[in-house]
Amino acid sequence: MLQQVSFPIRSECPPGACVCERERLLVEPDADLRPLRLTRMEEQKLIGRIENISSYEELKRLQEKIRANLGVELKIVPGPNEVRTLRGIVILLEDRPGLCKKVRQSIPAAIRKVLDRHPEITWAILDSHDLFGM
Repeated sequence: MLQQVSFPIRSECPPGACVCERERLLVEPDADLRPLRLTRMEEQKLIGRIENISSYEELKRLQEKIRANLGVELKIVPGPNEVRTLRGIVILLEDRPGLCKKVRQSIPAAIRKVLDRHPEITWAILDSHDLFGM
């Protein structure tokens, strides 16, 4: 039996297009439904907020908000190999039931665009992981 929710949730993806396990989440009585709160309209607002980030501190606050509101970890770390370009930064949105595959791709892509426009944020990420040794 599906849970009744008192807030708008993301509409169902076409069959075979996603592996978000939305139905399984709605059936479990004690499941964390926070990822389902990210409707398509809310996703567009979030992408807009990401695109307006202009500092490392704003990026850190956004990571905390995503963790608090969606229960999902957004990891932005230098890759295991040498970081020569922006592609050396690993941006990963944790795989969580209820979180659409499109969202797991669109949020990192938006962050990558921000890092491309604001290289000082990329340097701050590297510095926060002691890669500059400062």
